[in-house]
Amino acid sequence: MRIRSHLFLFVVLFACVQSVLAQARTGVGLRTIEVQEPRTGTVMPAMIFHPTVEDTATTKVGTYEIEGEFSRPTAPGKHPLVLLSHGHGGSAVGHHPLAVSLARAGYIVAAIEHAGDSYRDQSGFGTDRVLLGRAWQISALLDALMKAPELGERIDADRIGVAGFSAGGYTSLLLLGATPDGANHAKYCTQFPQDEELCVLSPSKAIHFDQSLQTTDPRIRSAFVMSPLAVFFDKESLGAVTRPVFVHAAMADTVLKPRWNALAVRHGVRNLRGWRGIVGADHYVYLAPCPASMARSVPELCRDPAGIDRERLQVEVAESARSFFDETLLDAGPR
Repeated sequence: MRIRSHLFLFVVLFACVQSVLAQARTGVGLRTIEVQEPRTGTVMPAMIFHPTVEDTATTKVGTYEIEGEFSRPTAPGKHPLVLLSHGHGGSAVGHHPLAVSLARAGYIVAAIEHAGDSYRDQSGFGTDRVLLGRAWQISALLDALMKAPELGERIDADRIGVAGFSAGGYTSLLLLGATPDGANHAKYCTQFPQDEELCVLSPSKAIHFDQSLQTTDPRIRSAFVMSPLAVFFDKESLGAVTRPVFVHAAMADTVLKPRWNALAVRHGVRNLRGWRGIVGADHYVYLAPCPASMARSVPELCRDPAGIDRERLQVEVAESARSFFDETLLDAGPR
């Protein structure tokens, strides 16, 4: 009888555990909102990835197949929020594997398409509209999310983070208190005058900053940056970033030299909570794996060096981001 009792208890406990796991397992809901750029009023689209208790399939968005569906309710309760900033010339869905992974873990993720610096419009490249305005655009996105019907009430306002790639990593650091300085950029271009993107297309003499314009957003508690642009920051500026930062970097980056960018951030911020350097990886490994049509049209964004598996790396990046945000948003407690 004792054996049967223990067996019965085991079966009951197993059933309870399975029930809890089933309730915790979530699909991913998708929705879009529009945000006005603070300086010009330009309308910026944003893609929202959110947890839902319903099963979801994949949806084609542009050239990508994204694991999630529109018109699904957000899972009950309050959820931490991660704001996602793409790189120069990027899009709101260019990092969808990361966004989907975080949404499955219970986060709401909001990815903006930056005005003046997206694949559709690069008219602000090299100007304050982008170099300062990107941060204002993220703050405007946060404002819009908190007011959004049915969505704002699901966001835990005390648990907000930011993630960014390349220029999006730069944007993330602005939001946490770093102040850009054109002199540091000019110093870089003196040493590397042939750097096409940072010094030829965007000459140092054209870059200036109105230092009276603040880009810090105190609502944001931590930042996960991927191969961040950092040539505009000196050691003092990076030292002003006191909130937690995780740096994930491609160590064979041919677009943003690690010494002046990712490594400068690693050694400069005061509260480095994590570092991962991928040996042999180039800059664009952080973009979502390319569909066939994209691989044909923009192969330079889709090719990786020998020995680099982009799909596998995307999983690793998502795991690192999830662990970091769990630590800095979920476990840190109220401010």
